[in-house]
Amino acid sequence: MSERRHAASTSDGVVLHGISRTARSFRRMELALKDAGFATLNLDYDSRRKGLEALAEDIHPSLDHFAQSCDGSVHFVCHSMGGLLARVYLARYRPTRLGRVVMLGTPNGGSEIADRLKHLAAYRAFFGPAGQQLVTRRDAATSALLPAIDYEAGIIAGNRSVYPITSMGMPRPHDGRVSVANTRLDGMADHIVIRTSHPWLVRNKDAIAQTIAFLRDGEFTKA
Repeated sequence: MSERRHAASTSDGVVLHGISRTARSFRRMELALKDAGFATLNLDYDSRRKGLEALAEDIHPSLDHFAQSCDGSVHFVCHSMGGLLARVYLARYRPTRLGRVVMLGTPNGGSEIADRLKHLAAYRAFFGPAGQQLVTRRDAATSALLPAIDYEAGIIAGNRSVYPITSMGMPRPHDGRVSVANTRLDGMADHIVIRTSHPWLVRNKDAIAQTIAFLRDGEFTKA
């Protein structure tokens, strides 16, 4: 597992990419957070090889070291499945100085695309165990990994799709992978919809600006 580090500041951040992505996908977000005064830990992990529980164990040593090395709050910024991984991780290894959590396009209520493709051999081979945990009807074991939240979470959803065929029939509005409704989470502090698609949420300038606003103020900037 590789990682990038910057010296810790009074406001710190952990960045978790989504399934089948890498730390490179979060590079623009990482640089923007750094410019805004946040330290970052941009983690790579085997998102396609293991389930959420095992992935939480994999990222713990780096996350724990990062949390121990900084004096400020430890915030989380997560894309797609990365938000579910953060929820699993925080239920098990919550940092003492946990700050705020931003989830971008996270399928908190499951992904309708995962429902549609979960039985296909190609989907199972490519997305692995975690791909089976993205469905809207979770089994008891997966549900137990995702208890109710008791921390400040801000959720950013997209409402555009670059997948015109595979996203046909999805409840509107959606980002091509997750419906806006299924990004919502009981107990969330704030929710906002951005005019962009699922893969571009991590690079969209408005999403980046809203992420920084929530980390600083605990709410998104409304027009």
